[in-house]
Amino acid sequence: MRITLISGFLAVISLTPVGGWGAPSKVCSHKVKETVVAPHGWVKHSVPPADHTITLRIGLPQPNFHILEKHLYEVSDPYHDRYGAHLSKEETEGLVAPNPESIHAVNKWLESHGIMESDLVRSPAKDWVTLTIPVNLAEKMLDTTYSVWKHKSGDQLVRTTSYSLPEHLHEHVELVQPTTMFGRFRRDKSTIVWADDSEIAPVQTFAAKILDSVSGVAVDPTCKSTITIKCLQQLYNTVGYIPKHKNNSIGITGYLEQFANKQDLQSFYAEQRPDALNSSFKFISVNGGLNSQNLSEAGAEAGLDVQFAFGLSHPIPGTFFSTAGRPPFKPDVGTPTNTNEPYTEWLDFMLSSTNVPLSISTSYGDDEQTVPESFARRACAGFAQLGARGVSLMFSSGDGGVGDNDPNPETQQCFTNDGRNVTRFIPSFPASVTVVGGTTGIPEVAVSRFFSGGGFSDYFPRPKYQDRVVQKYLKALPKGTYKGLFNPNGRAFPDVSAQSDRFRIFLSGRSILIGGTSASSPAFAGIVALLNDVRLSRGLPSLGFLNPLIYSKAAAGFNDITIGHNSGCGTTGFNATKGWDPVTGLGTPNFAKLRKLVV
Repeated sequence: MRITLISGFLAVISLTPVGGWGAPSKVCSHKVKETVVAPHGWVKHSVPPADHTITLRIGLPQPNFHILEKHLYEVSDPYHDRYGAHLSKEETEGLVAPNPESIHAVNKWLESHGIMESDLVRSPAKDWVTLTIPVNLAEKMLDTTYSVWKHKSGDQLVRTTSYSLPEHLHEHVELVQPTTMFGRFRRDKSTIVWADDSEIAPVQTFAAKILDSVSGVAVDPTCKSTITIKCLQQLYNTVGYIPKHKNNSIGITGYLEQFANKQDLQSFYAEQRPDALNSSFKFISVNGGLNSQNLSEAGAEAGLDVQFAFGLSHPIPGTFFSTAGRPPFKPDVGTPTNTNEPYTEWLDFMLSSTNVPLSISTSYGDDEQTVPESFARRACAGFAQLGARGVSLMFSSGDGGVGDNDPNPETQQCFTNDGRNVTRFIPSFPASVTVVGGTTGIPEVAVSRFFSGGGFSDYFPRPKYQDRVVQKYLKALPKGTYKGLFNPNGRAFPDVSAQSDRFRIFLSGRSILIGGTSASSPAFAGIVALLNDVRLSRGLPSLGFLNPLIYSKAAAGFNDITIGHNSGCGTTGFNATKGWDPVTGLGTPNFAKLRKLVV
């Protein structure tokens, strides 16, 4: 053994661990790193078997992330000299790499527990270390006790509410998960309307078109009851535009065993986009994700996403990513792991890839308060890296209004996660990307069959690009409105919106209607892919992180939605109004205007 001075603290480190994993070879004191209160709805259920394995992700600090963030805003600001000068994969990795001292300190700690380099998986930038170990070893390393926690929905996870690290490691480790993360990572509601075929409006009509007074465009009258590719092309002014650039791309993320069926896609194309017939998408498995083509296993969410995103953007090449990573803990089945964090699995894969789609939509999320702030910030740092590389990321805003659109105070779930359990609006995660809310009808109004998620983050401060429009909205609110229920200084969302109800898709060979902000996000991503084509065709780089652009130069390219609200938490929520609002954002896209504003 030897005594080594690390960062001012004495630590006894064994050169050769004895007895394999978990050998007691250190005598340095632990200090609490993170403590949370179990979120509303979770109760401690049982003790996991000692040999139950858990996959831990250790995040090392990124001391130069502020430089990456500076680059991100410069290359995303249409008025900056560096606009569009996106970073390379290698450049972004260099800006998030940890200090060598942190890598060394963490290595020595792991070695003291018998964990060698061959047991580890490192991210390309070495800012994440992943290892799979028995839960009893994790408890020893983190000086904690894991339990099986059960949610009232029946979901079960192995988690703890507090963990510690040797004191000298605190400056070298930013977080260790899954430990205190109780997020359930759910898809946004895709509300299916199981109507008879006779009840679904036909996609062709010879009736006179109606005028959308918001956008000023003429739309087929059937679009009032059924949304098709043709409806979105008309509403958002893309009729006649044919993408041509060969280096463009669009992607859809799939999670939670949602499979995108190619036969359904062909049926959809035959009906709504016949020029796309016999074309398909590229499938990429992430972390063992599957995409069964059994028609009976087709996913409504996945089908909605690929049919409309790829249908709107055809012939731009599309990719569907299926990410595994949500097995619940079931002691009787012997589930090997229970890491319910597919965001990070997907981010690991994308950040290590050299060829990433330029426009990507995701229709899955969490309540922000169920995601530890340290983890939320690191996940968003990953999104920032993709943005700096020229990728536009769209996420749906959720369908719970300002938190939970259940009007019954007895069953609503709008409670704080700080032990007080007081009523509060619940923002969604993530909110640091481009967030897409929902509209419906002609003329368009905020969706009302469910409610467009919107509000203000409790974790992330409002970025400067939002200041003018958000402050204007807040000043117009009657004094004292919802005081204490939301953070007026937080990052506000959504940023934009799109149609989100009664989308006609094919599911397991049958046409159905489906709705939710999980429809608006892929629809908006399809429009972004078209805008990327405009830029690429002129020899310009892709749009990348959209928000600084859409809140400035491109703001005039959106149809302002001024009617509707987003109920939740026993309230009517916020109102849509002139200008930006936390229901529909800046509004819905007008491609004909935007294509002139983005070049």
